[in-house]
Amino acid sequence: MSADLKEKQLIQKAKTGDESSFEALILSCQNKAYNIALRYLKNEDDAMDALQESFIKIFRHLGSFKEDSRFDTWVYRIVVNTCNDMLRKNSNMKMTDSIFRNEDDKETVIEIPDITGSPEEVIDQKEKTAHILSCLERLNQEQKEIIVLRDIHGFSYDEISEILNCSIGTVKSRINRSRLRLREILLEQN
Repeated sequence: MSADLKEKQLIQKAKTGDESSFEALILSCQNKAYNIALRYLKNEDDAMDALQESFIKIFRHLGSFKEDSRFDTWVYRIVVNTCNDMLRKNSNMKMTDSIFRNEDDKETVIEIPDITGSPEEVIDQKEKTAHILSCLERLNQEQKEIIVLRDIHGFSYDEISEILNCSIGTVKSRINRSRLRLREILLEQN
């Protein structure tokens, strides 16, 4: 059975009130949804709150899901909208230096995909990543949102279009403008 067919069956069962089907759907996209919320809100507790609120919205509005997009794309759109709502409501939220923090909120944690290089290369890569992330924080919300979705999470133009509820042309334009602005900021810092 194909993944799409299985997803459609789970959606149909969940719409009729089958909790285990709803849980299976949510579990399939929970980690990525949490990472999106964390990158938006920069705080684990706030990200968990946004995720919980999003899942409640998803459960309540599952019947209105038209299935003209993938389920996970619909979920990510709700998570993004919930995060934006939280940011608007809490405009005086504590701002941090970076998108990533560990539990004690003292050390920035940057994921480095390949740590087989020399220690100097690893440190250099870590510094570059931290620099890019700090420059990313200087973008406005719309610019940061599009960069996070495309360049950090790797969503396609179609998926971003669905998540942000705008045309593909608008997505491409925003990505281009946001990347140019990020480049300006990076060059200013050098």
